[in-house]
Amino acid sequence: MVINVYAQYFKADAVFSGVQRNGALVMLISDSEAGSIIYKAAVAFFPHRDEEDYAVSYDAYFERELYAGKGRRSKKKEKEYLQQFREIVDDIVKENNASILWDEPLRDARFE
Repeated sequence: MVINVYAQYFKADAVFSGVQRNGALVMLISDSEAGSIIYKAAVAFFPHRDEEDYAVSYDAYFERELYAGKGRRSKKKEKEYLQQFREIVDDIVKENNASILWDEPLRDARFE
């Protein structure tokens, strides 16, 4: 079962496939199945050409596996990952010559 533990949209600055990306969806993902759990930090950049444009294109999607092993969802682990989340995502973003404007959210955060 894949769950976005945390998801939020922010303004961004990036170019992928020759297209300016002005928005980013950042996510902490939990994927559990048959007694195993995987946590990932992910970011998807999208054009966000106007205030109504939230069509996320997955040609500019990047993720990093944070944990994989036996077990199930852990609120304690999720809290720890969320405390480090911006640093982790900033590392992913910098590797791809992009930036997220953390002080300019496009929507409120969602938690599951």
